[in-house]
Amino acid sequence: MRGVYLLLIRVEKSVKIKVGKLGLIDFEKGEYVYVGSDQRNLEKRIRRHSAKNKKKKWHIDYLTANENVATVAAYAYDLPKEYECKIAKEVSTISSKIIKGFGSSDCRCPSHFFKIDRGFNELISKISNRIKKAPILKMRFV
Repeated sequence: MRGVYLLLIRVEKSVKIKVGKLGLIDFEKGEYVYVGSDQRNLEKRIRRHSAKNKKKKWHIDYLTANENVATVAAYAYDLPKEYECKIAKEVSTISSKIIKGFGSSDCRCPSHFFKIDRGFNELISKISNRIKKAPILKMRFV
């Protein structure tokens, strides 16, 4: 299965985390959305994000491995990789904070990681309406 996914991440208390080459980043308590893609093993990639013990390969790994951070849910769409940036741009328009450079080292986007103040389901509905597709996969972790 391939596609583009949105992860709902909850930072349970404000933390500072060293994120690879991005360095030390302050993550305020609250909910965040990460936009990613996998064109071969989508479900396996999403499940990896919920694991605490893993090799840190991507920016998101540094965050999701932290004990004060929970991967809450994921929604995925059957879309090619280029939609990852289109969806990230859409999420950026309704986010309350953009974490600059996070998850976007392989493209020209400002970020693929955003703090949100509105409900995740509302965000998914907006994205689904915008791209005219329903999610093909819905996962809950907590």
